[in-house]
Amino acid sequence: MRAQPAIPPEIEEHRDTRWWRDPARSIATALDAERFVEHVGFAACLTDARRPGPSLYVAVCGRRDAVMPRHVQHDPEASLAWTLKDELLRRGKVYYAKLAGGRATFIAPRMIPHFHALWGLRRADETRRLSAPARRILHVLRHEWERATADLRVESGVKDRGAFTRALDELQAAMIVIPGDVVYTPFTYIWTLAVGRFPDALRRRIGREVALREIARCFLTGAGLTVRGELARVTGLPRPDAGRGNRALVAEGFATMHAPGIYQLRGD
Repeated sequence: MRAQPAIPPEIEEHRDTRWWRDPARSIATALDAERFVEHVGFAACLTDARRPGPSLYVAVCGRRDAVMPRHVQHDPEASLAWTLKDELLRRGKVYYAKLAGGRATFIAPRMIPHFHALWGLRRADETRRLSAPARRILHVLRHEWERATADLRVESGVKDRGAFTRALDELQAAMIVIPGDVVYTPFTYIWTLAVGRFPDALRRRIGREVALREIARCFLTGAGLTVRGELARVTGLPRPDAGRGNRALVAEGFATMHAPGIYQLRGD
């Protein structure tokens, strides 16, 4: 396996600033978290220092070496990140769902059209591309608008728990369904249609090449420099698509390419 190039110290410092890996900017409130997501454009929810990219959990910790403990229920930083995640999905100011590869991701409203251009599913394609369980769940939500998990299982007729979970993940990855609220007693998510919360962003048409370029721009702005496979790993994009996005930034003078797969923000 080819070893990844080391991230230069000055780039790590750039990421500390841009991704809020700084004790002075550690996140403590839902408003802080919303500002963080808007600042970075998109972020993982509970990833730690072992995965690249901006992360709500790392920003709560305020340090670049944050690692999620094994027993998260007893860790105050992990508990705060989890609580903030629930508050953010309830407030509905930023997009939250499990996207490509099951990545729990926050997206700033300005970036939603770009993600939807790459991963969203048009209604005309649903019959062909969605599984039967996913279509049954979607049928219920289009009639009832929102449903708790248990009610949605019953009304959709998807009784197998594994099939139901996979279908919900499928609908989230297609940017059709999102968790709109969470109730703790008894614990359940309330599921709803994404277009109900973000109608303008999800109906805005963006070309695929534009979307690739702008997602690459968003990541590189925060990263300062991206190494081989990093953008693909963070977003779930196929590597050829990630490369096309980065090369578009080089073509417009926003970035420079040091070697195949290694791109740096111009001026850094």
